[in-house]
Amino acid sequence: MKSAVETLSPTRAKLTVEVPFEELKPSLDAAYQKIAKQINIPGFRKGKVPPQIIERQFPGAAREEALNEILGTSYIQALQENDLVPLAQPEVEVVKYDDDGPLEFTAEVDIKPEIALPETDGLEAEVEDFAVTDEDVTEQVDALRARFGTLIDVERAAQDGDFVVLDLKATRDGEVVDGAEITGFSYQVGRGGMIDGLDEALVGLTAGEDKTFTSQLVNGDLVGEDVEVAVSVSQVQEQELPDLDDDFAQMASEFDTFAELQDDVRERLTRGKRLEQAAAARDAVLEALLEKVEIPLPETLVTEELNARRQSVEQQLAYAGITLDKYLEDEEQTQEEFEADLERRVRDSVAAQFILDEIADKGEIGVDQGELTQHMVRRAQQSGQDPQEFVNHMLEHNHVPEMVQEIRRGKALAQLVEGAVVKDGSGNVVELKNLRPDGTIGEPEAEAEAEAAEETPAHD
Repeated sequence: MKSAVETLSPTRAKLTVEVPFEELKPSLDAAYQKIAKQINIPGFRKGKVPPQIIERQFPGAAREEALNEILGTSYIQALQENDLVPLAQPEVEVVKYDDDGPLEFTAEVDIKPEIALPETDGLEAEVEDFAVTDEDVTEQVDALRARFGTLIDVERAAQDGDFVVLDLKATRDGEVVDGAEITGFSYQVGRGGMIDGLDEALVGLTAGEDKTFTSQLVNGDLVGEDVEVAVSVSQVQEQELPDLDDDFAQMASEFDTFAELQDDVRERLTRGKRLEQAAAARDAVLEALLEKVEIPLPETLVTEELNARRQSVEQQLAYAGITLDKYLEDEEQTQEEFEADLERRVRDSVAAQFILDEIADKGEIGVDQGELTQHMVRRAQQSGQDPQEFVNHMLEHNHVPEMVQEIRRGKALAQLVEGAVVKDGSGNVVELKNLRPDGTIGEPEAEAEAEAAEETPAHD
């Protein structure tokens, strides 16, 4: 077999392949045998029909049967011979395929671009400062305090922050809207997120009173259309909160004093913000590297990813009962700005994948079975699926190579970040190398000793 490659662009190539008849013959013979087992010809036993008889009865059938197999194997061989990594299905054109002659075909395909990696050690990036304020701690403590509050009936009109037990019914043209009727529902006035205008209608109502107002539903078949909403209140309740003292700390946590509880809240918030800062650091380092290298992108791949991202956004908005127009209005963004921002993020994402793959290849980064299993379990948990069902689905639909690639990219990014210098807005170096998954920072010496202990075999 002979093959030649023509570079159409940095991301697209055209292969020209010629397969001599001698290499075609085994596939043609196999095709004749397959057809012979499927047909009945008088005077011949099934499976024993000679090729010339098959050709006379079914002209060209064996050649067509053999063609797909020949094209597939020859195309893969040509890719390997020319060190090309395809990114999509090829556009194949058969140029010549005559009796007793060679097969000639061309294949145009998007290919992985060649990337000249710049120096990655010592990359510099900056992230915002983080701080846990007293207000942050108070907010968390108040949320915990609310969980231990008690509701007491009051003989007065509902106020913002009160709880009410209500009945609600939405109608259109006198007909109750499907799924828009509830009874005996406990709701905190001012919480929002239920139906526009409800909080305003509830303020001032006492037990036994009702009110009707016009609103628009956020989901269902009548999204964006006016409906009449009737709400009645059967109870008004005030939340009584426990005092913030040592007794509360002992009731709500494992701590003996309220001061210890506050310290723990502050520490947990610090760990969380530290992890958020680390995530921002990873993005910043990758962005800094992308600015140092020009990566040509296959337009077909960008278009496919763009369509997939757009569809994902629309589905998420639909689940939330929000139209794209309403989302753009809330974000104060035009359709053109939305599309431009989406395309920018897609191009950055595709470029990042290419460069992380290149780092993983040059670093010969591998993935072991334990890492693959842990990754798939984590992905299953994130999507709320049973881990075993998720793994079975990945295996059944041949998605394991994608999982492996995700892990390799993650390890390449971690390697990249460890070699970078990241500072916060105040000029302090952000600790990333010894950052643990729970947001704590390990001591370098202790980490090294622990690793050494694991690698040293035990002796009797």
